[in-house]
Amino acid sequence: MEPRLKLVAYVFKWVVLASCVAALAGTASAAFLWSLEWAGQTRDAHPLWIWALPVAGWLVGWIYHQLGRDVEAGNNLLIDEIHDPKKVVPLRMAPLILFGTIASHLFGASVGREGTAVQMGGALADQFTHLFKFNKQDRRLILMAGMSAGFASVFGTPLAGAVFAMEVLVVGRMRYDALWPCALAALVADQVCQLWGIQHTAYSAGTIPPIGVGLLCAVAMAGAVFGLAGQLFAKTTHLLSAAMKNLVAYAPLRPFVGGIVVVLLIEFAGYGRYMGLGIPVIQEAFVHPLSISDSLNKFVLTVISLGSSFKGGEVTPLFFIGATLGNTLAAWMDVPFAMLAAIGFVAVFAGAANTPLTCTLMAIELFGSQIGIYALIGCVLSYSFSGRSGIYRSQVKTNFKHV
Repeated sequence: MEPRLKLVAYVFKWVVLASCVAALAGTASAAFLWSLEWAGQTRDAHPLWIWALPVAGWLVGWIYHQLGRDVEAGNNLLIDEIHDPKKVVPLRMAPLILFGTIASHLFGASVGREGTAVQMGGALADQFTHLFKFNKQDRRLILMAGMSAGFASVFGTPLAGAVFAMEVLVVGRMRYDALWPCALAALVADQVCQLWGIQHTAYSAGTIPPIGVGLLCAVAMAGAVFGLAGQLFAKTTHLLSAAMKNLVAYAPLRPFVGGIVVVLLIEFAGYGRYMGLGIPVIQEAFVHPLSISDSLNKFVLTVISLGSSFKGGEVTPLFFIGATLGNTLAAWMDVPFAMLAAIGFVAVFAGAANTPLTCTLMAIELFGSQIGIYALIGCVLSYSFSGRSGIYRSQVKTNFKHV
């Protein structure tokens, strides 16, 4: 077949496959976001329900112990399969992570949503391998398309979603062979999710000042702080997770123990503000100055929740930590707090996940193109100062960041 005909066949093939993956992932994300909203409203309407968090954690842990040991690695399993395809991701990953995440939010754990959407997208996408008997290369691409579709649809950021699956696999190296499948899957999944009536949270970074040397230097310094925060989050979460595995041998008891600590912090230390996603507080970060305690307390509650194996994701809590930290730093640096909150929103995630390009595009999609240069500086400096750690253990770190 002539090269041009091969290209046409390749484009058409992935139009069909990526669109099918996107339709499934976008629909799954819509159902997930609706369920998440219901869980948050129900939790807020029944404050006493948080006392059931340890039992809910034990139940989810027990279900995973019985049915989900081979999918418990979550996003790391998807990354491992892309690096070295061996076995089709079991379809049960999708309902298990959906149920586990909703339970976490319903009873007050501090977790996110990205992990759930990405896992559902990847698991649903990989089922096409059974149907079409993909070779290893095509299976890598379908998994990456599923990850992009999940990420894009859950946040309403198709450009960031398209790049995420290509950037997250290996530090400092992009998988451009997946550009067409990932871009198409991200764009279609976002549209499918919107067609189901999902409206994503809107944020405003306020008026973005003209580019100036002083402001760029302030953003660069803040970016370094964001990177250190991302590194600390990743390392602390991994350390607590390892400690829980050593101290509590029976897996279902880990979220039970962690749930007790979370409930005590909420009830007796005033941590109720930091349950769930924390969207209202994130929105506050763009409206008025906040205390540094907001980012510190969210950090603590999230590390305990994730480190004790509650299901969900890291990204929205990282948005919270970054936005509130940026809000606080702005007062110290005498820069617009809404702007620095917006940069912190994406930059802490950039450092924790080693994905500066994804996060720069996300900033542009969420806050407008005028923030682009500042977001790029903040995300790149965060990435540079976050070291070799990251929230995804299976992310390959063969390339050193500074050489």
